[in-house]
Amino acid sequence: MPLIDMPLDELKEYKGINPRPDDFDAYWERALQEMKAVDPQIELVPNEFYVPYAECYDLYFTGVRGARIHAKYVKPTHVKEKHPAIIQFHGYSMNAGDWSSKLHYASLGYSVIAMDVRGQGGSSEDVGGTKGNTLRGHFIRGLDDHEDNLLFRHIFLDTAQLAGIVIDLPEVDENRVVVTGWSQGGGLTLACAALEPRVKKLAPVYPFLCDYQRVWEMDLAKDAYDELKMYFRFFDPQHKREQEIFTKLGYIDVQHLADRIHGEVLMGVGLMDTICPPSTQFAAYNKITSPKRLEIFPDFGHEDLPGLHDIIHQFLGTMSRTIL
Repeated sequence: MPLIDMPLDELKEYKGINPRPDDFDAYWERALQEMKAVDPQIELVPNEFYVPYAECYDLYFTGVRGARIHAKYVKPTHVKEKHPAIIQFHGYSMNAGDWSSKLHYASLGYSVIAMDVRGQGGSSEDVGGTKGNTLRGHFIRGLDDHEDNLLFRHIFLDTAQLAGIVIDLPEVDENRVVVTGWSQGGGLTLACAALEPRVKKLAPVYPFLCDYQRVWEMDLAKDAYDELKMYFRFFDPQHKREQEIFTKLGYIDVQHLADRIHGEVLMGVGLMDTICPPSTQFAAYNKITSPKRLEIFPDFGHEDLPGLHDIIHQFLGTMSRTIL
C-alpha cells in the first residue's frame, strides 16, 4: 500500500511533536472559569421547518466575550421520557447544515443540536477584538495577542458550553449525551468531550486542529492548514519565532486535551489523508485513556469513508434503545 505518512505500526505509537505549553492545564482551567461565569441567556425560537414527529428551534446562547452563538435544535415529539441527545459539529468554514440532515436521529428519539461555529458559515457571531492578523483562517487568530485571546480557545469553550446547556435541558437524559463531527467537527468533538467530561460517547472523524508542527514538517501546510504557511510568510518570514508560534498553538492543539476525555470514543481515519495527516490524528487518539476504538480506511483520504456513517449510527444509536 502506498504511504503518505508513517507505517501503521508507527502511527499506533506516535505521540505528537507540537510543544505543549508548561501552563497548559492552568490555561484551560482559567478558560473554563471564564466560561462558567457567563450568563448564557438561552433563547429558543421556533423555526417554521416542520415534520410530524419533531419540533425545530433556533437555539441561541451567549458565549465567552459576549458572542451570541447559534445552533439548530430538533426535539422529538414522539418520546415523552427523558431521552438522549446528539451534538454535531461541522467542518471548517461551513455551518450546521440543513434541518433534514438531523431527522434520522430525531426519528430514533434523540434531540439533535448542531452548532454554527462563530465567524464561519452560519449565524453565530464573531465579536472580534483580536490584535494582529485576521485575514486568513481562524486557528492563527490571536497568535500576535495574549494566548487568552486565541479564537479557537473561544470556539472550544463554545462547544463545552453548548454541551452543558444540552445536558441541563429538562427533556434530555444527562447520562446519554453524545457528540460527533468530521474534520474541524472531529477536532471540536474531541475538544468538547475533553472540556465537558459528562459527554458519554463521541465519534470524531479525521480530526483537524491536531499537531500543527507535524503538519508543517510534512510540508502539508496547505488547504485547511494554508493559513499557517501564510502566517510565516507574512509575519515571520525567517522563522525567528517558530518555537514561540508552535508553542502558542499548543494551547489549542487538540492532542493536548485528549487525555481529559472520559467518554467512549469511536474514531475514523483515512490513511491517505493529506488534509489532516494521519499522524496528527493518531497524536490525539494515542493520548485518549478512556475506552476507544479506531476505524481505519487504508486507501481513503479526506473524503467520505464508505460505511462509516452506518458504523457511527450504530455506535451512537445504541444510546436510544432503552426507550424504543
